Amino acid sequence: MAVGDRKYFSKQLVALLVGATLCSYFGSVPASYGQVSAPEQTIEKKIPAEAKLLLSANELVYNRDADLVSAVGGVQINYAGYKMVAQKVEYNQKTGRMTAIGNIELVSPDGNRIYADNLDVTDNFADGFMNSLRIETADNTRIVAETGERVGGTQMILNKGVYTACLPCAEDPKRAPFWQVKAKRVIQNGVTHTIRLERARFELLGYPIAFVPVMEVPDNTVKRKSGFLFPTMSLSQNLGFGLSVPYYYVISPSMDATVTATGYTAQGFLVEGEFRQRFENGTHILRVAGIDQAKPDNFSSGTSDAEAGQRGMVASKAEFRINPRWTFGWDVMMQSDNNFSRTYKLRGLTSTDRTNQIYLTGLGKRNYFDMRAFYFDVQDADRKNTAEKQQAIVYPSLDYHYVAPQPLAGGELSADVNLTNISRTHDDFYTVDGFDRFRGLKGQTSRLTAELQWKRTYVTPTGLVITPLLAARGDAFALNMDDPTGYAGNYDDGNSATRSMVTAGLEMRYPILMTTDNSTHVLEPIAQIYARPDEQLAGRLPNEDAQSFVFDATSLFDRDKFSGYDRVEGGTRANVGIQYTGTFDSGYKLHGIFGQSYQIAGQNSFATDDLVNVGADSGLETTRSDYVGLGGIETPYGVSVTASYRLDEKDFDFRRGDLTTAYQNDTFSSQVTFTHLSAQPAYGFDEDNDEIQTSSKIKFKDYWSIFGGIAWDLNNDVISRRTLGLSYEDECTIFTIAYTDSRDSDDESASDWTIGARLTFRTLGDIKVGYSGDSSDGLN
Repeated sequence: MAVGDRKYFSKQLVALLVGATLCSYFGSVPASYGQVSAPEQTIEKKIPAEAKLLLSANELVYNRDADLVSAVGGVQINYAGYKMVAQKVEYNQKTGRMTAIGNIELVSPDGNRIYADNLDVTDNFADGFMNSLRIETADNTRIVAETGERVGGTQMILNKGVYTACLPCAEDPKRAPFWQVKAKRVIQNGVTHTIRLERARFELLGYPIAFVPVMEVPDNTVKRKSGFLFPTMSLSQNLGFGLSVPYYYVISPSMDATVTATGYTAQGFLVEGEFRQRFENGTHILRVAGIDQAKPDNFSSGTSDAEAGQRGMVASKAEFRINPRWTFGWDVMMQSDNNFSRTYKLRGLTSTDRTNQIYLTGLGKRNYFDMRAFYFDVQDADRKNTAEKQQAIVYPSLDYHYVAPQPLAGGELSADVNLTNISRTHDDFYTVDGFDRFRGLKGQTSRLTAELQWKRTYVTPTGLVITPLLAARGDAFALNMDDPTGYAGNYDDGNSATRSMVTAGLEMRYPILMTTDNSTHVLEPIAQIYARPDEQLAGRLPNEDAQSFVFDATSLFDRDKFSGYDRVEGGTRANVGIQYTGTFDSGYKLHGIFGQSYQIAGQNSFATDDLVNVGADSGLETTRSDYVGLGGIETPYGVSVTASYRLDEKDFDFRRGDLTTAYQNDTFSSQVTFTHLSAQPAYGFDEDNDEIQTSSKIKFKDYWSIFGGIAWDLNNDVISRRTLGLSYEDECTIFTIAYTDSRDSDDESASDWTIGARLTFRTLGDIKVGYSGDSSDGLN
């Protein structure tokens, strides 16, 4: 064969390979209707000019009289990552057609595989024909067709096509997959980048369950395209059955929107809209929703749900990168009443306490800055919405942290600054078991806090770790709030106040490593002492951010155990404890902490009066604190036990804690958690609180599982939440159906019970009915 002929023949084989790879466009049907297509690119542009073609065959024949070039017997072609095998490949120079015959297999660089009995195409692959076509993609989707035809260089037509994302049965490959889509014709249009399914039939376990005369979806080259998305359904007690139909609309490469219409059998027609816009330095999402309720009296009388007719919501969320270090954004919502979003379960807006905020943050190598303004939207069924009116409006709260780049006296110097400015339109006051609690006062207050801290760590030759610490803090208050009427303490009724606090601390740790032939143990005694003057103005100032307080093993070694800036711990205190970790070669692991805190000198901040009695019955109000600890064990058999506890310092009574036992193997998983909180009347809990939460999941056959869970209030003997569901999950299908029954004693929600289901077909999309959970989130 002449050199020129070999070169020409190589080009034809290349065209054959490049053309055949176009079949791989059928390999991934998108999961939903997507976006505008990307600029069309030919595969030839992706192949490097220096790529070499390798051809291997038992015989290479060139018939000059017939202008026919043939590669016969065990033909193998490798070119630019494409691989093809066939029994025979021919090219007719007169007709300009190429044929490949016998057990054709083509593998593209992305892992897609194409199988066919024979292939007959023009040399530019504008037109062609294939028999017994089968396509397998790298993500395990499959298309089979009796014949395939390429027309005009832009369309590929598959006749009697079958599509599925399920793997064939290993025991019986001829058995129908769990689901498949059969179509009389499948047409891929290279100009519009769409796949058209004509006379399509969806089959489940070999049985037809749905018929669609015509369906058109984008091909896998498309990122976004306008169209209808999969509908979702819901079922709840007071809304009835709901059917949601979303429509996705592409506005521009940087803008799109989704409009969803939902019809409820009990309440009428709900319309939702979501507009999204992307900028060079950020994104913005605008959401609106509204309904004119048909049957408000379905809800409990006296609630905001029952008394509302026309209801609506507007929400906006954005984030912008000013530069690599600074970010600006907001997340806000306004609604016609205080429970609309929660009642209709609008995505991302259903929490009882909704936080609206606007923020500016900056992050450097050794410092950060965060400034935020807050408005708290309390979603409940109280038509007067008194809880929301009692919430503070924060404008703004500022935090700044800085670490000096150079050591000072061999130690680390850091600074913290906090500025908080809040106002409230209503007093937040209530009485529990004869104790008054002032969670918030009407008016306005501002506080500026600044603190410097220095600490250095020494390690002695014997392994003792010594960390000295020095800290200085100052606070300035501007006060314009109503005095708490009836407050037993000595409230400071001035217009301003200042206070300061200096701390000298020392921490010592002595880790002891012990090893045996089959285990390793680390025992670490820890002792701390912090010398400070008494807390100035203790209990005489508003307490807004230090109301939440839990003393346990995790906070035992904190220098200041208050949760916020409005209270500061004073007096001289020592914290003593021991920490243990054990690891065994058999797979067992142990860990634990146990200790106690001591008020050595000065006034105990946790025993002083406070507007919310934050230290009452906390375990720290006495000279010797309650004992606190935590511990756990993990076994190689899937069993784990963890416990956290607080024991009375006098008689070791169980004051607070929880115990969790869990087990997991290939077919069964379960978790049981018991929680106990002793009564703290002065702190707002007038009785003990004991609760058991359980969740379990059992895999009883192949891909089938049953799951469930309960939350049981032991003191009132009430099951506050229960979930029961069934799920199926394999490589191509997920199905879940769940029943949830919840009781809320504080307010009336839209439903006491719901039924949710979800059916997911891989690569096709989701069909949802309400909420569906599993063993992991059934109790959330």
